[in-house]
Amino acid sequence: MTDLNSKTTIRILTTGGTIEKSYCESDGTLKNRASIIREGLISSLRLPYTHLELESVLNKDSLEMDDSDRDQICAAIARTAEKGDPIVILHGTDTMSVSADYCHAKMGTPKVPVVFTGAMKPMGFIDSDARQNFTEALLAARLMPPGFYIAFHNRVFPIPGARKNLQTGTFESI
Repeated sequence: MTDLNSKTTIRILTTGGTIEKSYCESDGTLKNRASIIREGLISSLRLPYTHLELESVLNKDSLEMDDSDRDQICAAIARTAEKGDPIVILHGTDTMSVSADYCHAKMGTPKVPVVFTGAMKPMGFIDSDARQNFTEALLAARLMPPGFYIAFHNRVFPIPGARKNLQTGTFESI
């Protein structure tokens, strides 16, 4: 019989983006610095059936990413997928669908579910969607079959097939 209460390991790959931005007091700006996901987000979640493993791949605003950065993300996905656990990728929303499409085109269907997510506002903001999107991505990673996805604002989009809509401030199917 299957143990329905066993822990699932989910691998988190961080790349920067708005979800990880923090306030820089010296110049009054929001910046991507060292990943603050463990202290700022993961430590506040109650996940008795989930074990999270965190790895920082990049620490960039997604508007600054290029194909060499996307190649690093693909390499991290390939290496991490060998462990057989679902993967969640924290990524900036401006080019999230570009990176997800790139990984799908380069890698095909991965061995495990790979779920991209991010936030429209940094997780330090009281009205941030970071916690919502992250927990939804964790659940999608547990439930979806192998493939690439974007989980955002209570929707899961298969890749290819999603884009950011600047007017509505969310993702949509294409």
